Amino acid sequence: MTDTHCHLDFMQPQETAQALREAHNFRAILTIGTNPLRNHNSLKLAQENPQVWAAVGLHPTEVGILSPEVEADLEDLAKHPKVRAIGETGLDFYWHPQTKAAQYKALEFQHGLARKLNLPLIFHVRSAKDDHRAELEVAAWLRINRPPKTVLHAFSGHPRLVEMGLELGAYFSFAGSLTYKRNEALREAAKSLPLEKIIVETDAPFLPPEPYRGKPNHPALSRFTLAKLAEVRGMTAEELETVTDANAERCFSFFGLRL
Repeated sequence: MTDTHCHLDFMQPQETAQALREAHNFRAILTIGTNPLRNHNSLKLAQENPQVWAAVGLHPTEVGILSPEVEADLEDLAKHPKVRAIGETGLDFYWHPQTKAAQYKALEFQHGLARKLNLPLIFHVRSAKDDHRAELEVAAWLRINRPPKTVLHAFSGHPRLVEMGLELGAYFSFAGSLTYKRNEALREAAKSLPLEKIIVETDAPFLPPEPYRGKPNHPALSRFTLAKLAEVRGMTAEELETVTDANAERCFSFFGLRL
């Protein structure tokens, strides 16, 4: 298995320790930084554990701290060989819609850094309740800026993001939300996406799959999302695991050299 998006340093210490003990069962785990402290924590975990890699970035809900010093620190960390992506970045109008201008500024910086270092750019997209402005605005931004390697994290299935993702050759990353009963539309979207562009994540400790909703998520639960995705695609879990592992390697080059 490959867990392409989790937050090991957000987990309780005993949960993180368990995940790291189980890491030998994984081909790779990508732990995601969201602010300067968590970026350093994520890279430290990656340096100490051979199956763990890091992404570094400034989450849309953290953009109030953006400064030249934060940018310089992020760029310095991003050059480390165990860092394999920039982000998660993007737009979040659920928690802090008033920071929209700052979110765009942080997105632009991280996009430039990803281009400069030839790294994938991981997108977080969350709208206010019963609103799809974030999806629509990210799709519009993608149409204009066209990052060369894009990951749509915890993919929601929004038709405009499907359209732009297909146009750009983006990777569609599925989390535990794929297993939720109310998300039939997401499962329908997952049926038709190119198989070579699908990857699996947990977003641990968030978005636990059925039947673990209401409990902390952790990388081992990625198998529940994989199983549901395999069911949707009419494949066995073993067949799909081979595919998603290969897709994750193409996207993040865990075992190859950074170009």
